[in-house]
Formats: sequence, C-alpha cells, structure tokens
Amino acid sequence: MAKYLLLKHYRGAPAAVNGVPMDQWTPEEIAAHMKYMHDFADRLKETGEYVDGHALSPEGTFVRYDGEGRPPVTDGPFAETKDVIAGWMEIDVDSYERAVELAGELSAAPGAGGRPIHEWLELRPFLSTPPTITE
Repeated sequence: MAKYLLLKHYRGAPAAVNGVPMDQWTPEEIAAHMKYMHDFADRLKETGEYVDGHALSPEGTFVRYDGEGRPPVTDGPFAETKDVIAGWMEIDVDSYERAVELAGELSAAPGAGGRPIHEWLELRPFLSTPPTITE
C-alpha cells in the first residue's frame, strides 16, 4: 500500500472548470458539495483506502523557532499568498494509478449550479523510509 495526500487549494492551483468561488455558492450548493465529500470519504472507509481528511480555514499564521528561551516568531496571516490549502485527504491505496483515479473522482465534487467543479487536486506521495544499506 502507498499513502498519498490529496490537496484541495482555495487558490494557487490551475483554474477549475466551474471556478465560481465557494463564498458565492448558495447554502444548498455548499451542502451538496459537503455531502459529496463525506460520501466519497465514507466509500473509501469501506474499501480501507481512507486514512484521514479535513477542511481548512483560509487564514493561517507562519511560525518559526527563534532560539533557546525565546518565544516562537509569528508572521501572517498572508491572505495575499498565492497558495492557500482548502483541505486535504490522506489515502492508502495499492498503486499510483488508483491514487490518480480517486483524485479525479474527488475533482468532480459539485459546485455552483450543482455542476462538477473539475478542480485540480495536488496528489503528493508520502516519503517512505529509505532503504538501509548494509555491507
């Protein structure tokens, strides 16, 4: 099995076919989108391919270590940033091809007018432990 992260972007990815921003959707359109997402996750739970997933707020703060005994440095939020992650789903599948298939399916979640968004999802494999070399 291989684990992949499916990343949904608020912006920063190529434009979706049905690219009406979610803040312009009706409550019914939002509910239909969320139902699709939940139904998709439930189906993957049944096949054992679902690991976890969450929607994320568009706001965020960058944090970094600033030295021993000093508080962390924060900066942001950066609303003007190019990339903003809307949410993610972790899957555990048998192959890269299966991960691509599921990402394509998730891309078809309904949006404005009930039409599929056809959004671009970023598919990222998790790094695995490198092989140990013994002599």
